[in-house]
Amino acid sequence: MKLRYARHTNNLVSLVQFYTKIIGLEVIGEFKDHDGYDGVFLGIIGKDWHLEFTSSNEKVLHQSDPDDLIVFYLKNEEELKEKKEKAIENGLLPQHSKNPYWNKRGVELKDPDGFGVILTLSN
Repeated sequence: MKLRYARHTNNLVSLVQFYTKIIGLEVIGEFKDHDGYDGVFLGIIGKDWHLEFTSSNEKVLHQSDPDDLIVFYLKNEEELKEKKEKAIENGLLPQHSKNPYWNKRGVELKDPDGFGVILTLSN
């Protein structure tokens, strides 16, 4: 089984920058003007999952909930600290998570669409 998380956006360029520069994903594919859509696949080469963000001329009306989260499990405390510092350097401040578990276990950032992204440790 493979996993693709797909989301339409009005902020394609900003999302790509966020997920590559801050989170550390790679652009593993992209397309232009495919039936009116542009898109980018982000992930880690060789893994069975990726994120797909698409854009078109249609405006997107997102209604994210504070519990709508993408969670990334990092290798160690040093990697978590590095990503948190990089986020702050780029003007992204850690957010208070609705779920207290994430406040104790990691850092929540908001992506350019306003969705929560959790950076945490595997255990």
